[in-house]
Amino acid sequence: MATTISGNVTRPDPQALKRAIDALAARFGNRLVTSQAVREQHAHTTTWLPTQPPDAVVMAQETADIQDVVRICAANRVPVIAFGTGTSLEGQVNAPAGGICIDLRDMNKVLEVHAEDLDCVIQPGVTRKALNEHLRDQGLFFPIDPGADASLGGMTSTRASGTNAVRYGTMRENVLALKVVRGDGEIITTGTRAKKSSAGYDLTHLFVGAEGTLGIISELTIRLRGIPDTIAAAACSFDTVRGACQATILAIQTGIPVARIELLNAAQVKACNSYSKLSLPETPLLLLEFHGSEVEVAEQSKNFRDIAAECGGGDFTWTTKPEDRTKLWQARHDAYWSVKALRPGDSIGVVATDVCVPISRLADCVTETEEDLQRLNLLSPIVGHVGDGNFHCSLLCDVNDKGEMARGEEFMHRLVERAQAMGGTCTGEHGIGQGKQKYLQAELGPEALDAMRALKQALDPQNIFNPGKIVPAA
Repeated sequence: MATTISGNVTRPDPQALKRAIDALAARFGNRLVTSQAVREQHAHTTTWLPTQPPDAVVMAQETADIQDVVRICAANRVPVIAFGTGTSLEGQVNAPAGGICIDLRDMNKVLEVHAEDLDCVIQPGVTRKALNEHLRDQGLFFPIDPGADASLGGMTSTRASGTNAVRYGTMRENVLALKVVRGDGEIITTGTRAKKSSAGYDLTHLFVGAEGTLGIISELTIRLRGIPDTIAAAACSFDTVRGACQATILAIQTGIPVARIELLNAAQVKACNSYSKLSLPETPLLLLEFHGSEVEVAEQSKNFRDIAAECGGGDFTWTTKPEDRTKLWQARHDAYWSVKALRPGDSIGVVATDVCVPISRLADCVTETEEDLQRLNLLSPIVGHVGDGNFHCSLLCDVNDKGEMARGEEFMHRLVERAQAMGGTCTGEHGIGQGKQKYLQAELGPEALDAMRALKQALDPQNIFNPGKIVPAA
């Protein structure tokens, strides 16, 4: 008999689970793994959410593997959870009802590259770095960079974005078509390689950001870009967060096509200086990148320098040397580890959370967030994708200190409420998963949640795809 754990999460009948695992063992042999260590690795989270491992893990190598797992699990009403690289941040890979995890890392082939059309077809386990390595000799790259070397299937499922989103958009703008395994094991094709279409419902973008709750992506067609002739990185310090944000707003309003524009508050700059051996002024900082021809990049850099000076910016330095650019952006991508190094210790946890607001409210939101941290006596450096109003807090807390943990929970709750009150969202790019379900109704309203539940019921009537994620129980 199935056991209801909470709301929309039901543990499968033990006998049905055994039948499913036996059938999977017969089909996959040693590619079905039930060891505790491997199961726990496939439920790893970087949040305070408890680790909830699946009952078994299947190492998929082709689309037919996914189809067979889904068919066996559907016949026994056993949950199925897709796993890419495990870099999601809101418990998306947890298995609260147990079930079968499909590890897609071996589905890592680049199937087709159409250089003349600027697109390619890939399997879901291809990682961002591996794809760009494959494309480099053809003068192409895939621009979405969430920081981690995530899989493209996982990035699609969480609607990832990152540092380049201000110029190149998010995964939403860069996925052309998908092949998805639905609840009966059959394949849905959601689109074509055409750059636009008015043919029917936009199924592609229904699955982009669905976090594996509506089906499992088995193939992606994505947009590519040409590698720019010249790339320049720049750094500019400001006295205040407000000055840095105002410079960003003016740059965007005047049409400077910045590729990246990242805000680091003073606490984050200090952490990066210590961890990455930099010597940046420990005040709010903007890190920027410009793409284009040599003349275009020089003009963009000059125009931004002039704007920054009007907004209280200090020394503006820029470079086109690859080694200098790499050092600067590696420090930005190592922000999480630089924060973790501020408070070493086995009991110290780091929770990365994000919100997004209209850029006109970003300075207000960051400033009030810093005031909250001071009032609650908490340490949480801040980095932000300033060009689209998205910022991240990396909160450090001692998990054995109940008082500090309570203050941390209060801080994160107030952060979301503040963003929503400013016309923003509880998450710009991390997704909902388990951690942020409680904020959806306040943001979208009960009618929108009812519509989501109806979609889930229509596409996954047995609730086997990643149950307990995104939509809270009615």
